[in-house]
Amino acid sequence: MDELHITGGNRLDGAVPISGAKNAALPQIAAALLSPHPLELTNLPKVSDVENMLRIISQYGAELRQDAAGTTIHAAQLTPGEVDYETVRKMRASILVLAPLLSRFGAARVSLPGGCAIGARPVDMHLKVLTALGTTISVEGGYIVASTNGGLKGARIVLSGPSVGATETALMAACCAKGETEILNAAREPEVVDLVACLTAMGAEIEGAGTHRLLVKGETNWRPASHHAIPDRVEAGTYAAAAMITGGRIELVNARMEHMASVLQVLESMGATVWPGDRGVVVNGSERIKHADITTEPYPGFPTDLQAQFMAMACLADGASVIRETIFENRFMHVPELGRLGADIALNGAVALVRGKPFLKGAPVMATDLRASVCLVLAALAAEGETVIKRVYHLDRGYEQLDRKLSQCGANIRRVSR
Repeated sequence: MDELHITGGNRLDGAVPISGAKNAALPQIAAALLSPHPLELTNLPKVSDVENMLRIISQYGAELRQDAAGTTIHAAQLTPGEVDYETVRKMRASILVLAPLLSRFGAARVSLPGGCAIGARPVDMHLKVLTALGTTISVEGGYIVASTNGGLKGARIVLSGPSVGATETALMAACCAKGETEILNAAREPEVVDLVACLTAMGAEIEGAGTHRLLVKGETNWRPASHHAIPDRVEAGTYAAAAMITGGRIELVNARMEHMASVLQVLESMGATVWPGDRGVVVNGSERIKHADITTEPYPGFPTDLQAQFMAMACLADGASVIRETIFENRFMHVPELGRLGADIALNGAVALVRGKPFLKGAPVMATDLRASVCLVLAALAAEGETVIKRVYHLDRGYEQLDRKLSQCGANIRRVSR
C-alpha cells in the first residue's frame, strides 16, 4: 500500500494544470447509458473513481474506446445484469447508473453504494425522485430493486434539499419520462450545469440550468454527441490552498474564477492575492495567514469538499478560526490527524474552533477519506520535518498525479510503496 513522505518548509512556485472535474465526469459517464448512440467525453481526469465508473458501465455492456483524444462510450447493447459489490462499494456515485438502467429496461437491480465515510449521505432522495416518476422500489439484501409499470412518467419533483446527486438522478430519469418534469430546489453546482450541457448535446431539452428550477421535456430523441468536462474547482481550490499555506505562488491553469467565487473570497480574506491570468487563475500566498470564519454551504456557498483543506491553513493562521460544517456530519475525521502534527482544534458538534499556531511538526498520520487525505498533504507541506501519510489510495480517487504536480512546484514529496 502506497504512502507519501513529505518534508515541509519549501515555498511552492509554479504552474499546475487543473484536470477535468471528477464530480462532473461521473454523472456524464452514467448518462452515456441513456442513449444507444455513442458519447465522446473529453477532459476526464485520470483518477480511480473515473476508472471504477467506466468499469461499472462496461459490466452492463457499454463499449469503451479510449485514446489520447478522450473516451467514447457506446451503450447500444446493454444487459440488465448487476455489478458486483466489490466494484460498487468503492464510490458513492455508482448510484447514478440506476436512473439510466430504469430508463432503458424498465427495471434495475443496483447494489447500495459505498464511498468515503464522511456521513450518512442516504440514497433516499434518489429513490424518492424515481418514485415520484412512477417507480416501485424496494431494498433487498443490500440491493436496490426498482421497476416501472409502463415506463417513467413526468412529474413535479420538490427536493427536500439541493442535493447534487439527487438532482442528477432526476435530470437523467426525466429525460426519458413521458411528458414534462419540473424539478424544484435543484442543486446549482457547476457540475450539475455541466451535466445539463452534456445531456443537451445528447439531444435532451432542459431549461433552467444554474437555477433552483429545472424543466425537462421527456422522451428525448437521442443522438451521437461529444462533451468536454469542466475543470475541477475543488482541485483548483486545493492547489490554491497549497500556495497559501507555503507562502508561495501557483498558477492554476484552466481554472475558472466564476466557479470559485466563494473560495477565492475566503482566500483573499486570509491574506492571499488572487488575479486572473492568461491561462487561468494565479494565487499568491502571504507571509502570515489570517484567521477566517467559514461555513460550508451548497453552491454558490463555500464547498464542503474544501473545508478540510482550509482547516489545514487555519492551523497556521494568526488567531482563531471558526469552521462550520453544514453538509456532512462526519467530515471532521481529519482533526485528530492534524492534532498529531501539533494543531490546536476543538470540536463542538458541527463547529471547529481552530487556534492558529506558529508551526506544525511532521509526524506519521493516516488518511481517512479523500479530502482529509489532501488536507494532511497541505499541512505536511508547511510542517517542520518529515510527515508520512498512510492509506493514500483515498487521494488517488480524486486527484490526478498530485505528488507529481506538487513536486514540479518545488515540494519535497515522494510516493513509497510498502
